[in-house]
Amino acid sequence: MDKDFLAIFNAIKADGANADYTKRGIDPLYSVGAGARIVIIGQAPGSVAEETRIPWNDKSGERLRDWLGISRETFYNPERVALLPMDFYFPGHGRSGDLPPRKGFAEQWHPALLALMPNVRLTVLVGAYAVR
Repeated sequence: MDKDFLAIFNAIKADGANADYTKRGIDPLYSVGAGARIVIIGQAPGSVAEETRIPWNDKSGERLRDWLGISRETFYNPERVALLPMDFYFPGHGRSGDLPPRKGFAEQWHPALLALMPNVRLTVLVGAYAVR
């Protein structure tokens, strides 16, 4: 991982708002690379993604890759496709599904990450929280 990306990754882990995750050994879950031409911004990792450490590693990821017409190999190549959730941690389960991503998280971290990806030509927003 590039040193600038690594510095942001470490800053996210060190952020006090993420202390509970860091104590439990859970790292921020996203995938970025300086050469990425597509950025997919989704809600937040689900429990399966958190367990496997692979973003979009569930049926919704299969549907998204099918809809986009790209292979799993391309989708998970950070030099081609960046995967940025609104919150880099699984927010937990609620009454009717997963809890929403924490507010302000994307606004805090996305600008620095996006600034390191000058080749982005397409941003895909997935889900109501990402669209808002």
